[in-house]
Amino acid sequence: MRGPRPLRVGTRGSALARAQTEQVLQRLRALDPELSLEIVIIRTSGDRGQREVRGAFVKELQHALLKGEIDLAVHSLKDLPTDPVSGLRLAAVLEREDPREALIARNGWTWATLPSGARVGTGSPRRTAQLRALRPDLVYLPLVGNVDTRLRRLEEGHYEAIVLAVAGLIRLGWGEKIAEIFPLEQVLPAPGQGAIAVEVRADDASTLALVGRLNHLPTWWAVIAERAFLRALGGGCRVPIAAYAEVHGERLTLEGRVMALDGMRGVRGQIEGPAEAAEALGEALAERIKAADGSMLLEAGE
Repeated sequence: MRGPRPLRVGTRGSALARAQTEQVLQRLRALDPELSLEIVIIRTSGDRGQREVRGAFVKELQHALLKGEIDLAVHSLKDLPTDPVSGLRLAAVLEREDPREALIARNGWTWATLPSGARVGTGSPRRTAQLRALRPDLVYLPLVGNVDTRLRRLEEGHYEAIVLAVAGLIRLGWGEKIAEIFPLEQVLPAPGQGAIAVEVRADDASTLALVGRLNHLPTWWAVIAERAFLRALGGGCRVPIAAYAEVHGERLTLEGRVMALDGMRGVRGQIEGPAEAAEALGEALAERIKAADGSMLLEAGE
């Protein structure tokens, strides 16, 4: 049983982070309507524009968790580095939202009708490489900041179109801004994209037990496979690595992709097996990708 002190929930201050945290709070209240909850806003280096730093959106949250300033931290799972942090544990992953990528464009343009030379803003080498493979005639420019900042940059005319995760737009109630959604056959997401993660101190048994009840097992196995794939490849945010897994019953299918930064070369593979072997499947697919010239692409992206 928890004492009278509120359960302190750490989150970033962005609109999307707050919306995701509210989903966690709603589920915790459904488990225990009497539970006292307190939101603690943590400003991260990622919010200060340092998106290139690996783990920039989560490091300060993890530090606050380790120091006991908060009891749990809410993350976008795709931002959570695969290397474990001593003293912390991934306690739950909520059911995944749509993991795909969305095109938001000016002037009613679609992906096919964007004029040659149009400026497209993207936030990662993974998106850029896959998009460039589809349309090398477009100009791909960096895009940083929170979702509202990126949308404002589009409206100000800095880009003809931008590409964002569908999940974030839906959670913010901005789904009507989407001009087009890229099928997974064209653009695979980042490992963990669309999933909300909750991290807890490893020695906080009561909070681990409570938060663990939020875990959505099919999503859990899927993201475990994707993150194992990423970890086994040794890739960070600079190398175009994409992965997506689905669980149907007790079976898991994982698809992964590694690309050259210019989008002109790539290796794609798929593996299937028992969902409970998610980590081993992710590692096995990574080895297949490496053997099929994936290692060369990874080294070129370093």
